[in-house]
Amino acid sequence: MLRVYNTLTRQKEVFTPRKEGEVKMYACGITVSGDAHIGHAFQALIYDIIRKYLEKKGYAVTYARNYTDVDDKIIAKSKETGIPADEYAEMMIKRIDVDMRKFEVDDPTVWLKATTNIDKIISFVQELIKKDHAYATPEGDVYFKVESFNGYGKLSGRKLEDAFESVRIENEDNKINPLDFALWKSAKPGEICWDSPWGKGRPGWHIECSAMNRTAFGDQIDIHGGGRDLIFPHHENEIAQTEALTGKDFAKYWIHNGLIKVNGQKMSKSLGNSFLLADLLAEYSAETIKFALLQTNYRQDINIIDNLFPEADKHLYEFYKDILAVEESGLKSDGYTKEIDESFDKAMDDDFNTARAIADLYGYFKKIKQELRENNVKAVEDVNQIKKTYSLLGFFTKDPKAFIKYYEDKNKKDEAIPSEVLDLVAQRTEAKKAKDYALADSIRAKITELGFVVKDTPNGPVIEKL
Repeated sequence: MLRVYNTLTRQKEVFTPRKEGEVKMYACGITVSGDAHIGHAFQALIYDIIRKYLEKKGYAVTYARNYTDVDDKIIAKSKETGIPADEYAEMMIKRIDVDMRKFEVDDPTVWLKATTNIDKIISFVQELIKKDHAYATPEGDVYFKVESFNGYGKLSGRKLEDAFESVRIENEDNKINPLDFALWKSAKPGEICWDSPWGKGRPGWHIECSAMNRTAFGDQIDIHGGGRDLIFPHHENEIAQTEALTGKDFAKYWIHNGLIKVNGQKMSKSLGNSFLLADLLAEYSAETIKFALLQTNYRQDINIIDNLFPEADKHLYEFYKDILAVEESGLKSDGYTKEIDESFDKAMDDDFNTARAIADLYGYFKKIKQELRENNVKAVEDVNQIKKTYSLLGFFTKDPKAFIKYYEDKNKKDEAIPSEVLDLVAQRTEAKKAKDYALADSIRAKITELGFVVKDTPNGPVIEKL
């Protein structure tokens, strides 16, 4: 029995879709103001896995995902690059699609874009005005009346008065209440815009997802997903404007994934610690990155430390060596070990607990080694089941020899580096984690004396000969 954590009720609940056997799921996608980073990849991976596991459970899943292809950040990038905003967004979508396909995340059932739903957005806003949940200003802006919706704050747990301290308030003179948020923004000179009953302008961020949801699914959905940073104000505002319009509860289950941190700090462009997906894929296999990310429960933050991806790489390498040993053992069987699949389902039924499912692998492969030593055909059946079951997470779908070669080729460079230098680099990494920068600098000096230099990169330290 599948249980999911519902942000709305703040507890795990037995999953029961609105219509038996069918699931309508929407996840907020990427704002295409820049290249995809590891946070985008993690979020896309999580909802892809949720979709696939629901399908494994027998549900017919319609999964919609959007690209935000018009907003303030995209307009700023357009001005910076001199590329028209619509052309810039389209260019970035193509680049992001390339990275995501290399990451081996499947497309959703339905792709949605804000710019192809402008008429639906305008209609949505008009209906909110008619119901007195929104108002237009003489300048051509339209705002949602937050105080007109009694349920405001039910997702985040914030009261209206708390929201003043939790979100930046734009105190435009034409707002009735500083907390009211924009549904439609009047166009500034040179900005991308569309004609509307209120003049030339563009949609606000929050209304885009509500209108696209309604376009794809109607008034109600089963699951709405996104990163935890979207709970307030984005998802709170989605609930307000959608339920104010329809009079029905919007999403039955709100699912939110954790955020990415780098050495304990929130990942952000301003801190210069963002991991671009393309850069990671140039260094590690998609399978390795997934293995590293999925070892943490999806609702928790992931802390990327220097050895996270190398350790994941090493574990997969050892697993693939065991798989190859079984395949070359001469043992034959078409059987499967159903207990492995049952244990996987038990883990995933507990709020999609990939961390527990991955932890089970270490015991399975220890057992496989023993079965091989005993020349037991059960080793083949275990491997058959592992490959079948764990493919849902994106694991063990490759030729073992190919992964083993990838790993060994990538790690050959370390063979020419003396163990003394490798030890010093490891010591320096620990010193940096402890924020003992004086010690780290002294270790770097020792490394230099031995004829090597260590460079810090987003993928960890790189050692080169002087």
